[in-house]
Amino acid sequence: MTDPARTLTAPSYKAIHVEWEGPVVQVRLNPFEQDDTLGVAVLDDLIALLDDLHDRPDTRILVLSSLGTDFCLGADRNEFQAALATDPTGASVRRIVDRAHRLCQALENTHAITIARLHGRVVGAGLALASFCDLRAGADTCRFRMPEVGIGLPPAWGGAMGRLVAEAGAARIRELMLTSEPFDAPTAHRIGILHKVAPADRLDEVVDAWTRPLVRRSPEALVLTKRMLAGFARADRTADVSLLDSHLLAAHVRQG
Repeated sequence: MTDPARTLTAPSYKAIHVEWEGPVVQVRLNPFEQDDTLGVAVLDDLIALLDDLHDRPDTRILVLSSLGTDFCLGADRNEFQAALATDPTGASVRRIVDRAHRLCQALENTHAITIARLHGRVVGAGLALASFCDLRAGADTCRFRMPEVGIGLPPAWGGAMGRLVAEAGAARIRELMLTSEPFDAPTAHRIGILHKVAPADRLDEVVDAWTRPLVRRSPEALVLTKRMLAGFARADRTADVSLLDSHLLAAHVRQG
């Protein structure tokens, strides 16, 4: 489905790799295969990209994947510690986590249908980021984990707790968050974190099977349906306290 003549690479993003393929934008984390964490540079590039999509209404699908060994190993805790060393008040840490919240809200609200293509390990903030995508496909070798409680932090990144509870149910998310136990792709599929599971070498087929019909749908119908679904999902988050994420995380980093 890719027309090489229509493929454009956006050089303005430094921490992610972005290619437009007609109505589809491919967004790949870790373009240099060196760091599978979500640092500030990655957050800023993803926010800028989602802002840019406002001027690209013809972009119908966003596929989020990674060029690294793993999809994502979570937030960059070294940046948290460096920010705290520079600013012991925790304000710098709060600004980093506020960026994460802005990113996840932008991902949820963009007009494009978003697809997460997951492989390897999907940990912490990486799972949070993927959870805000509309559709999620994972390799059958994926391993997931919510490690925050196990390392003494609250699960406060991007408003993910409310989103995961809405997607997978409170009982299972409660267990996985409190125990920090790893879980596999079949479990992620069973509880609704993954919509599809496939061998790693067939993940692109799964994504294409979603993309082909979606690009033929009425853009207005897709956007309206996406926003209606988001509205119903948010109804379960009427007591959403995710705006406190940055304060909670900054407070715990300072105590550590």
